[in-house]
Amino acid sequence: MRKTTKAASAVKILLLIFLAVTVLCPLVSMLFTLAEVDIWAVLSSKMFLQSTLNSFVVTLTATVFSIVLAMLLAWCVARSKVKHKNMLAVLLTVPMLIPSISHGMGLVILLGSNGILTNLLHLPFDIYGFWGIVIGSILYSFPVAFLMLLDIFQYEDYAPYESAQVLGIPKWNQFVSITLPYLRKPMISIFFATFTLIFTDYGVPLMVGGKYQTLPMYMYNEVIGQSNFGKGTVVALILITPALVAFLFDLFNKDVGNMSFVSRTFHVRPNKGRDIFCLCVIILVIVLVILPILSFVFLTFVTKYPLDMTLSLKNVIQAMDLNALGYLANSLIIAVFTSLIGVAIAYITATFTSRIKSKSSSLLHLISILTLAIPGLVLGLSYALFFQKSFIYGTIAILILVNSIHFFASPYLMAYNTLGKMNPNFEPVAKTLGIKRWRLIKDVFLPQTWGTVLEMFSYFFVNCMITISAVSFLSNLDNTPIAMMIPQFEAQMLLECSAFVSLLILVINILMKTMVFLGKKIYNKRHMA
Repeated sequence: MRKTTKAASAVKILLLIFLAVTVLCPLVSMLFTLAEVDIWAVLSSKMFLQSTLNSFVVTLTATVFSIVLAMLLAWCVARSKVKHKNMLAVLLTVPMLIPSISHGMGLVILLGSNGILTNLLHLPFDIYGFWGIVIGSILYSFPVAFLMLLDIFQYEDYAPYESAQVLGIPKWNQFVSITLPYLRKPMISIFFATFTLIFTDYGVPLMVGGKYQTLPMYMYNEVIGQSNFGKGTVVALILITPALVAFLFDLFNKDVGNMSFVSRTFHVRPNKGRDIFCLCVIILVIVLVILPILSFVFLTFVTKYPLDMTLSLKNVIQAMDLNALGYLANSLIIAVFTSLIGVAIAYITATFTSRIKSKSSSLLHLISILTLAIPGLVLGLSYALFFQKSFIYGTIAILILVNSIHFFASPYLMAYNTLGKMNPNFEPVAKTLGIKRWRLIKDVFLPQTWGTVLEMFSYFFVNCMITISAVSFLSNLDNTPIAMMIPQFEAQMLLECSAFVSLLILVINILMKTMVFLGKKIYNKRHMA
């Protein structure tokens, strides 16, 4: 067990205090509001019960479809020899670069009562309600499940399949007896992650829910519409439950070591029929993913759909007149500062938790990953209650703070996993040579993990640009990020302006991802040289 210096111990204590104040204290303060509300009256109300039932039914349905689609796509990418499949896999993740509300809006543009496809194909389909939320939620959530499953498939051991082929076991039997048992434990985590993502989202239901109200919508209406924070807290406790269950499962599910052993990397044999099938599936899903984005482009540059189809910049100019640039500036400030602060805190925290084994490090690690279990709406409400009398309330600073915590866990785990794999002898050698810890981080850790740092920055930035849940209860006229303009424009019947904002967010996030990709490529070349 490696001992820390006094300076390192002081930094660790400061990190513990910071995370306690920004994670634990807001959640505890939120619970105090329960004293002001009749909990049983809320839980037994007809609207609450119906919203809860709606949420569970629609979420379970969307989760099953999303995971099945993600599994099929992950298998098609990992188990085929389709050309340019890495590029195609990137295209499948494009939905992660726009707000969830944009997916709902895309469905309205395409399949609404006056939608493009509705008018073109004379479809009788009504997008509003249960199936609208399901379809929108699938588009929003399947890329997350896809990336998780793709990572699992890529590191699967080929030896059992090779033995099965020698024994003449059919492909389907191999899938049932080898693949499914291999996926059993990670699939539980994937299910909870997808379920929680859909269960706590209010962007899609806001656009296509119609009269089909879900719990996030119920909570949003009670807090924003009626300033009923007590009712909001009761709903928040329900919303946090699936994520908390998932968190506890991952925390105590330590029996995963046998799944990481790979004796032989997977060998994909040539099969023309399989590759054609996989290519068709991937292309079909990409088309379905791209259609809403194309609808944003279409709606942005026509004067007024469907009355005036002439090409025009009228909607762009109108959005600018409504201060879209000001809201964009807010978003960029929030995204950049959140990324810088979040990366710094997450990385420093990971250097302690992954490299120094102690009780305080374990506690720091536990609080860091606890943020995974807090949905954005819940965190935003807790911040509104805890910081409402502070000097940062109503400023951009509180949005930077809430986003830093909301998206903290994933970048932290990136750094934690990367740093944990590095040579454990760095610290003892540095201590022997009298090298201070900050020099070790600066001269050894950072140069070797620069690619991870860039990915951490990208994760914070992109999610700050698309989130609306964590900032809904904290934004005002002065600090509103641009993603919040989408529901505001839609409420004013300015769907074309909403489309432009969605398109703008997508372009900015693509540019960020491109810069990170090029940055990693340049760094790898220099590192190899």
